[in-house]
Amino acid sequence: MKIISFEDVSSLKISPVHCYEWVSEMISNKSSAFLPPKTHMNMPGNIFCNVMPCLVPNSQGLIGGVKVVTRYPQRKPSLDSKILLFNADTGNFLALIDGNWITAMRTGAVAAHSVIHLAKKDWCTIGMIGLGNVARATMLILASLVTDKHITVKLLRYKDQAELFAERFKDFSNLNFQIVDTIEECIKKSDIIISCATYFENDIAPDDWFEEGVLVVPVHTRGFTNCDLFFDKVFADDTGHVDHFKNFAKFRYYAEISDVISGNAIGRGNDKERILAYNIGVSIHDINYAAHIYNIFEQTPEAFNHLMDAKLKDPSSKFWV
Repeated sequence: MKIISFEDVSSLKISPVHCYEWVSEMISNKSSAFLPPKTHMNMPGNIFCNVMPCLVPNSQGLIGGVKVVTRYPQRKPSLDSKILLFNADTGNFLALIDGNWITAMRTGAVAAHSVIHLAKKDWCTIGMIGLGNVARATMLILASLVTDKHITVKLLRYKDQAELFAERFKDFSNLNFQIVDTIEECIKKSDIIISCATYFENDIAPDDWFEEGVLVVPVHTRGFTNCDLFFDKVFADDTGHVDHFKNFAKFRYYAEISDVISGNAIGRGNDKERILAYNIGVSIHDINYAAHIYNIFEQTPEAFNHLMDAKLKDPSSKFWV
């Protein structure tokens, strides 16, 4: 079994466009995957642990994996994840992979996918709340795909993160950044609102701050439950991950985004609809990314042999007690 570190994954320099393609591939093929709901364990102090298993089809056969992601607010970074990848046809374990690059980039790609497929036709303004790695991944992928539009990005000030965010994307000539000091400024008159903040105790904005035609993408699902009750449509990446939400039965219209892509559900109907996209973060994307990354290494023998091996010395006989 190979060990693939954060540095190993980063060294591949996978393009933002490939990140988007891998997400699009899995959304289109969701019906062929096996995706049980994640196990979510809350602990005191806003600490959590998610265990996320799945099986996904791959060019090499059926691939299985389990992702474990934890959040410890006092840790830097607070979020951390690891992925165990195995061949589901043979049962052979393939790799233990650092999941931090994968988590950020697939989450950003899914958010970008929601924008491309659910935003109103002539959108041009994005309000961004929470400016960490996931927000950066979202902006990197979106800006790499939407090159024919000038986009105004309103960044909610937090410490020095807004300034650092703008500096990170200074070379993208189609992006214009505005730093704002209040959530109200960030949300009002924005065509799209992307929140990558990991925690809100309560909802953050009254109903009347949300303009007609707005798309809200609350990446970590917090802070927008009032929108559940009056937005025209709500979409999610998997029903089993949202059907326990307190307002689920009150959604005016609900569908999975994979059904929109397949043509089995209606997406945006007009430019006045307010739409909420709950991208819960399902493991089929992580495992699909991990399988692609493993295949890239495997197809380059020199790089594959350079990876560290984990030799657990499994039992070799049927009876060993």
